Amino acid sequence: MLWLADAQSAVGDQIARVALSVLVFERTESAALTALAYALTFVPAMLGGMLLSGLADRLPRRQVMVGCDVIRAVLLGCMAIPQVPIWLLCALLVLAVLTEAPFMAAESSLIPVILDGDQYVVGTGLRTITNQVAQLAGFAGGGLVIALIGARAGLALDAATFAVSAVLIMIAVKARPAAVTDDPAAADSGGPGVLGGLFSGLRLIFTDSRLRILLGLSWLAGLFVVPEGVAVPYAHDIDRGPVAVGLLMAATPAGTAIGTYLWVRFVPTAIRSRWMGPMAAAVGVPFALCAWHPNLVLSLVLWTAAGLFFGYQVQVITDFVRSVPDQQRGQAIGIASSGLLAVQGFGILIGGAVASVWGVNAAVASAGLLGTVLGLGLSWKWWRTTPRSQPESAEPIRLPSPTERVTEDRSSA
Repeated sequence: MLWLADAQSAVGDQIARVALSVLVFERTESAALTALAYALTFVPAMLGGMLLSGLADRLPRRQVMVGCDVIRAVLLGCMAIPQVPIWLLCALLVLAVLTEAPFMAAESSLIPVILDGDQYVVGTGLRTITNQVAQLAGFAGGGLVIALIGARAGLALDAATFAVSAVLIMIAVKARPAAVTDDPAAADSGGPGVLGGLFSGLRLIFTDSRLRILLGLSWLAGLFVVPEGVAVPYAHDIDRGPVAVGLLMAATPAGTAIGTYLWVRFVPTAIRSRWMGPMAAAVGVPFALCAWHPNLVLSLVLWTAAGLFFGYQVQVITDFVRSVPDQQRGQAIGIASSGLLAVQGFGILIGGAVASVWGVNAAVASAGLLGTVLGLGLSWKWWRTTPRSQPESAEPIRLPSPTERVTEDRSSA
């Protein structure tokens, strides 16, 4: 039920992003302002993650998730009211995004408790695939939905998905007590308050070289999200409308869903960690080819190809979460996820500025090229840090078929 709540609200989020981009571009016809509005769906999460993600450790995690969903449902509902000016729309959006980081921290901290061992890796992969498919459906269908019902109705639809998510989590997810912060390492950095938890989480992450590299590999998404942020002016440059915007936004998530499945299903466990860096560097290559002004079909092929390599993020997530103790997991995940959202927002903002000065194709290509260079550097650092002696006989994780699962359940009964 947690998976279902997450999936349906993810679809609504992507429809809302399309709606917001279309709404702002229709009113301003500015690539920079459109990217700014899209960036506001990411940037405020930096503050929310830094200051509020610790709630996932100090309060019951189900309670945190339900509260955040209710707040977002109310705020998105207000954004859907007709005649709300752009400045108020952006202000409400900032407040809504502030609650995203504590929700993500609580949810990501709860999943390792529910799933053990390899089930957690498979579960993380399946959740990533589901999220990408939800983005695919939301972006691809979002353009059509917005063309049919309008941008304001798209925002109202997103508000409804948060309400549904809150109900599903409250009814179906087991109530668990708050994580107990009894680790001395979590208590000697400033006390149990908000700032104390923040400093403890920052010290935990940035004093560990492996965690720093994993964070860098994750935060490369700040560059790889630039094409989504400038999808509206990109489509406008090739004389396309809202449907093309949705298809462009859906291309990379579609590739990511396929790439994540291939990564979890076929790549042996022993080599996943070693290949995270090269995979990260490969993401930027197709985006760099957009410098040659491809048409819509070729652009969709390139953006989908970039997404194929993005499945490396599954290994980044599992390695990072497993390396953090449960008592500090919410705070650490909140710092990482809020930083991820922030760099995505700043990346889109800078990409919009570059698109306004040098053109949208230059913005997409430069983001891809820079991501490739940084990915190669992080890959080299990771190879120096990771022990070379790893078992080579480990098999890839195999997802059991429904028939096998039924037989196993009956045997256990």
